[in-house]
Amino acid sequence: MKQIIVTASTLLELSLLLEAIGAVPTPDAGHLRAYRGSFGDVDLLIAVTGMGKVNAASATTLLLERFEPKLLVNTGCAGAFAGSGLGIGDLAIASSDSFGDEGVETPLGWQGLELIGIPVYEGKGARIFNTFPLSPEVAARAVDVAGRGGTRSLLGPFVTVSTCSGTACRGDEILRRFPGTICENMEGAAVAQVATAYGVDLLEVRGISNMVEDRDLSRWDLKGAVAAAQHFLLRFLRQ
Repeated sequence: MKQIIVTASTLLELSLLLEAIGAVPTPDAGHLRAYRGSFGDVDLLIAVTGMGKVNAASATTLLLERFEPKLLVNTGCAGAFAGSGLGIGDLAIASSDSFGDEGVETPLGWQGLELIGIPVYEGKGARIFNTFPLSPEVAARAVDVAGRGGTRSLLGPFVTVSTCSGTACRGDEILRRFPGTICENMEGAAVAQVATAYGVDLLEVRGISNMVEDRDLSRWDLKGAVAAAQHFLLRFLRQ
């Protein structure tokens, strides 16, 4: 039986998945809130990491030290950038994820870590400064499953930020830093860095809960977004 690990920052982003497979709490993941269950020929370990890059990185490290999964999945919600083609309730699938804040503020504006010349990850012939590419094969499989299930989805670059973009102006700034990015989140690049270090393929898939605009919670659909991501994952795991 092959093992897959699924992580998210909050229990809400995993609750439907846990219920669907009848997962039960397990002490196997140390201090993390973690659950185990089976789905077809897949042994699923599902863990709540907590919000933000530090929580995500430390939790992912613990999990990959203790287990040897066939695949790591990071899921949850995200904010979509204007012009991305995504709407609230749609599914975003990552082709890469970038650290959006790590860099240098210069008189000419923000510059990435290449300016310093010190990568955040170096190994296996790679020197990575801000952007971690994800497995194109796994992402393509996810796009195919989403399409066959009738889910509106988009494959593209993600960006990970420490401060959510609560204004349209901030969103425009992030897009100038990382043109073509489709959505932002708070954990993905950190998970991608650890997965890269351990040589484990990562699928990052998120439901769109809001647009990156002047913050207006009345326009958000957090529950719908995380439900869309989890229903997709059940189809993905089944197929």
